[in-house]
Parts: sequence; C-alpha cells; structure tokens
Amino acid sequence: MKNLNTAITKTAVAAATVLLVSGCSAVAKPQMDNTASNAPVLKAKALDNALLYSDECITEREVVSAQRKWGDGIVRIGAVFSNDGDYSTEAADFIQAMYGYDLSSVLFKPTLAANDQFRSSFDAALSYFVGGNDAYAEDKGFAIKPYTNVKFDNVGIINNSCRMAVAMGNYFFTDTQGGETKVEYTFAYVKDSDGDLRIVAHQSSLPYNPNNN
Repeated sequence: MKNLNTAITKTAVAAATVLLVSGCSAVAKPQMDNTASNAPVLKAKALDNALLYSDECITEREVVSAQRKWGDGIVRIGAVFSNDGDYSTEAADFIQAMYGYDLSSVLFKPTLAANDQFRSSFDAALSYFVGGNDAYAEDKGFAIKPYTNVKFDNVGIINNSCRMAVAMGNYFFTDTQGGETKVEYTFAYVKDSDGDLRIVAHQSSLPYNPNNN
C-alpha cells in the first residue's frame, strides 16, 4: 500500500508540473513569438544604422568646420553662377554633401520661403538654392544672389546626446556690393558612416523687426 501511495503521489506531482510548465509556456509564448518576429526588423534597423551613421560622438570643432563648409558652398554656388557655369549641379553636389536627405527625413525651413515654407525633399531644397522649379514659383535662387562671404556666430552648440549636435545663432551674408544681411539659424547635425556631418534640421529666419507691426 505504501508503494502504491508513493506512485500516486509521484504521478500527481508530475502531472502538476506538466500543467504548470504548459501554463507558463502558454502565457510566455506570445511574448517570445513577438520578440522573434521583431528580431529581423530590429536587426535590419541596426544594420542600416551601422551602414549609414558613425558611432563616434560629434564634437564642437566638427560643427564649426561643417558650418564653414556650408558657408563656402553657398559662396561657391554663387561664383559658378556668376561665371556662367553649371550652378545647378554645383548646388546639387552641395546639398548631397551637406544635408542628410539620403539618410533620413530632413526638416528644412529656409529664410525666404513663404508659400512652401518647408522643404522636405532634395528637389525642394535645390529649388530654394537655385530656383528654376515651376513647382516652387516663389524661389529666386537664394545662393545665386550671389554672396561673397558667409560668417557664422554661434550663440551655443549642444552635443549632449553625442550622436546629434544642435547649433543656434546668427549668420551673416555679404553680397557683391558689400552689404551684410543678418539671419537667425538653428542647425541639427548627425555624423554619417564616412565621418562627415550632415544637416537633418535647418530653420532660418530674419530677425524680428518691431517696425513691421
């Protein structure tokens, strides 16, 4: 009788264990399946980031260097235009090098845009800089004014998040007559896999003028 009771007890414990394990599996299974189903997406995203972006933090010196390149690029587009060169190609190369339209969405609100204020595509940005696009009839070509110098004056550069830096301040555009226009800006940068800074947000506006009210 003792052996029979022991056998029954062992059988009951085994059955309870099976039920407990089965119950846990049933509860945990959706989470495990969900993780498994998301794994390829997460892996692909991580691979894309590895291919597109650098793991290195952005320094203030790199931001200042990128600003200088941006200013030089604006002057160069104007010079090519003044010399009857292919300024549209020059501007396209400038946008490709300086902005991140091939990396992600770009938030671009240029200074002299009133009807189509936000330029979220490469073609829209190109139109702003050199004009000639019927879809953006207001564009006269900002970079082909032309300008002879662009000077940045940062009020501050924030790079706390390491992978993105934000700069804000005034930049000054000198035209061929020596006149200087002050414009307010905010630029946000990321670093691509080649180690170059690319603009992913750019907001520009003329300073507030109380005489306009």
